[in-house]
Formats: sequence, C-alpha cells, structure tokens
Amino acid sequence: MPTSMVHPITALTPELEVVLKEDTDRRLVNLVATNINTRYARSSSQLSDFRLAIEDKDVQNDESVLSDFRRLVLPADYDSYRPFYEKFHSGPCRLSEVEDMLAPGLPVHIPLSSSTSGKKCKQFAKYFRSQPYTGGPSPLRVAVTSLIYTFAYRDPVDVVTDSGEVVRRIPLYNESTGILRALNDWSIETDDTRMASILPGQVTPWATGFIIHHRSFLLIHALFTLANPSVEGITMTFVVTFMDMVHRIREEWSTLISSIRNGTIPDFEQIDHVRTYLQLNMHADPQRADELQQIGPPLSFPGWAQRVWPSLKLLTGICSGAFAAQLPQIRSVLGPNVAIHNPWYICTECLIGRNLNSDDTETFVVSTNDLIEFLDMTGDPTHRGVLQAWDLRPGNLYQPVSTTQDGLWRYLIDDIIQVVGFDPRNGLPVFRYSRRKNLEIRLPHALVTDADLLSVVYGFSGEDTVKVEEFTTVVDDRTFPLTLGFLVSITGDIGPNAKLARQKAFTALAATSEEHQIAFDANEIDFPTIRIVKPGTFADYRRWRGEIMNIGVGQIKLPTVLSDPKAQEWMVERVMTEL
Repeated sequence: MPTSMVHPITALTPELEVVLKEDTDRRLVNLVATNINTRYARSSSQLSDFRLAIEDKDVQNDESVLSDFRRLVLPADYDSYRPFYEKFHSGPCRLSEVEDMLAPGLPVHIPLSSSTSGKKCKQFAKYFRSQPYTGGPSPLRVAVTSLIYTFAYRDPVDVVTDSGEVVRRIPLYNESTGILRALNDWSIETDDTRMASILPGQVTPWATGFIIHHRSFLLIHALFTLANPSVEGITMTFVVTFMDMVHRIREEWSTLISSIRNGTIPDFEQIDHVRTYLQLNMHADPQRADELQQIGPPLSFPGWAQRVWPSLKLLTGICSGAFAAQLPQIRSVLGPNVAIHNPWYICTECLIGRNLNSDDTETFVVSTNDLIEFLDMTGDPTHRGVLQAWDLRPGNLYQPVSTTQDGLWRYLIDDIIQVVGFDPRNGLPVFRYSRRKNLEIRLPHALVTDADLLSVVYGFSGEDTVKVEEFTTVVDDRTFPLTLGFLVSITGDIGPNAKLARQKAFTALAATSEEHQIAFDANEIDFPTIRIVKPGTFADYRRWRGEIMNIGVGQIKLPTVLSDPKAQEWMVERVMTEL
C-alpha cells in the first residue's frame, strides 16, 4: 500500500500553473486537429463560428486557435448530437454516411447510457484510443479476482458499402464492458475462443459474462466465487452489485452449497445458452461445501466475507456519491481488513477523474485523457462562464464540460462537482462529487438536491430507528401538505425509536436550508415519509429496469430521485411497511 498521501494544495504555484496551461493547450490543439474535419464539426451549428474563425489557420501551430475555441464554442447537450448518433441506427448503416461522423474512421463500439431519469437511454459512439481509459492505481496487488462484469452485447450495427459489403460490425454494450474489452483486446470476433475458459487470474468462466438474466448472472458469479477459497479481489462497476450478490447468496445458500458439493450447475433461469461452458468448469468439492456450511450464509455475522475468503483483501467498484450509502453495510460484510477501492469518476460520455489517494473513495483528480473544462455554477450558463483548470477556486461548485477524442465538443456533463484544491504533482484540479444536476426534487418552496437527500438519510438512519441500505425518493402527495417520500431498504430489524425517524429526517432536511423550516411552520410541507420496501426490491428494480431499457447487467443504477411514474408505481407496490 502507498506509504505517502497526496494532500491537495489550495493555490497553484507559478511553476505549476505554467505546466498546467501547457499541458491543457497541447491537449486542446490535438483534439481540434483530430476532429475538426469530421461530419459533426463540418455541419454542426455549435461549431459554425469557430470553423469560420480558423478556416485559414494552421491549427497545430497558430495559438489563436485556442482563444477562438474558448471564445466561440458554446457548451452543448445531448440534443446537439442526437441526429448524428441516430445515423448509426437508420439502417442500412452505409459507410458513405457514417465514416468520420464524430471522430476519424468508425466507432469501435456504441455504449448505452444507463439514464436514471426515466427517459430513453442515450447512445454515444466510442472510437479507437491508443491509450484506453484506466482507473487510478490499485492499492494492493491481487492475484485471484472475481470479475463481476457483463460481456454481452446487442446485435451489432453492420456498416456496409454501397454494394452491401459489411466492413465493420459495431457492438452495442455498456461503457464499462467496452473499456474492459479495449484494455484486454477482447473483441467480439474472438469471444468463442474464450467461452469455455476461466481466464488467468479470474475465478468465473468467460461464459458467465453472457448471462443477461440479472438474478442468474449474480448467482452464477456467486457460485464460482464461493467455490474458490483463494479469492483475493472482487471487482465490479458499482459496489451495489456486491450487495445484490450477497443478498442472492443468502436466498439460494442451500442450492449453492449443494452445487459446490456435487459439482453441478443449478437450474437457474436463462442460462441454457452457456450451461455447457459453465459445467466444464464446475467440479465437485465436498470439503469446500463443508467449510461454507460451517461458516453459514451472509449477513448472519460481521466480517462474513473474510471468513469465506481468508485471502480477500480488495473490493473495487464505484462507491462515491449516492453509492456511498451502502458502504457501512458493505464494510460490515467485508470486515475491517478488506480495502475498498474507488478507481475513478467516470460516466458514459468520458472519464472525468481518477482517485487521488487509494484509500479515499470520495476525492478525485481530473483526468488528462480528454479535455475537462468547468462551467461556473455561480455565473450565467453561457460560454463566458466556462473556466479553465487554473481559474478554479477551491470550495466552489462547477459543472464539468468535456471535449473528447470521441468527438464531443464542450459537452455538458450532468454532474456538479466541488473543487477542493490542486494536485501538488501536476496542478490538476482535485474535486469531490456534489450532486447530479438534474436529479432534484422540487417542492413548492425549494429545490432539494440529491446531496441534500443523502444528508437526510444519514440523519434518520441508525440502530435505534432503521439502518438504511439503499434508498430512492419521490414527492409524496398522498395527503396534504405534500412532502418528501423516502423508499428505503433496510438491514436488520426496525429499531425501538423508529417512530422518531420522520422527525429526525425533517431535522436533517431543515439543516440543509432554513426554507424548509419556514415552509413547515407555514404548513406547506410535512415531515418526510419513510416507506420500507421488501428485501431484494432494489436489486429487482435494477433487473426490471435493465430489461425494459435493454441495458446490460451491472449498468443500471438506482436513482436518488425516482421521477418516472411507471417506476414509482412499480416501487410502491413493493412497500412492506411505513414508519
């Protein structure tokens, strides 16, 4: 484990500012030179003034191109790009119509955004990178890993010539899948060569990644992971997947133990297409089954994972922001000696940052794969408010603005981050997640951000009330006055002071803004409501939502604000009790 911590500095030295400006300018020049002749750049109204300004300039050597970009390119959202992405799905997909669409050549994959808002998922296009995205360095070396990732993909987009010849098959899959495949050169054309194998350093057969049924995906991963006592690391996109798997293990404990004892693959749903490959790698191990039987199922005592896997030392996955709500429960399952590593701050559009220190899951340093600028949330949302890294002030809130190798130009990321300082090694901004820009609840008197909602949950969750594992929020208008409505899953029993939970929730809410107390005193809002859903509801939500949106396992997130009426109805049907 690293012996020294990196401590952010609050102001750039003159030397660091020079280095930061030179590096930023170099990356911007390269991005402009690479993508200025694409179909998007040539025809988008977003870039029309910029194109005109640099028409006769040497992009690589004329420094005025930088100021032209910063002065003339307006921030844009997904609607600016939608018509260009849709070209890939208006079959037949002709080479003459999609080549050099957003970046030179053709995409290597089309990632699917996991959209938490209830809208149709967004689709992007990802092109070849000589240096694929990587996370921050792992704090520990791990020899045997349970890699809980999906490798499945939708029917590829066939790019054809005018004569009908297929020149490229572009798969559609999760961005996390695309990154992992790119890092390891796992093309879809060579999948068949791996289907019957367990790759070196892993514990589950490659074929496990092609199970699309959410519950079966988790259970088969659990089966092979339980069967191997030498597991040192467990890795997934989001740490909530680990707890989903733990709950499934508890549900099917006897079945999993029996399978390990007998060496047979259970009859879980929708695995017939890979059963043969799974069975080739499943071997009877009565001794291991006895060990597990003696230990008992998860959630029966703290530190269960360390008993099951004595060599386990690292859990890796995204666990900042709203995902942090599950960390106490995860820590209870893991025990005190297993490190939790949050490698990066990433979205479907681009990589924004990597962890600053390996044992800090909340603090990141801006990535240099692409160009990240910053929209000042205290100013007007125009291009004049877009700031460079050296203009930032620690403590202030900003919206990331990305210009990428994949052809995004000043694209607005729907997150708000708080800058806390600068990396003393290179001057790059250091930040923490604050909230989602569009995940807010509007009450008649105020907006409540997802960061505020998380504070409220921390305020009422506890041993004496209810220990919240996960939550989502709605506007509860069942009675007057309306209020915030929390839908929560809990661990353990309801505490003796559960009747105080609503009052505690309001106290925490009022601490975020005095407007809430004023509204309460005027009878405009009531104490927040707290409804407890059945065990496994949120894991089942991820399955249900993934099936509806046709998005791969492990990519669906539970939003802190549930705005989709169908999703709200689905969730309310699974309420078990109300405090």
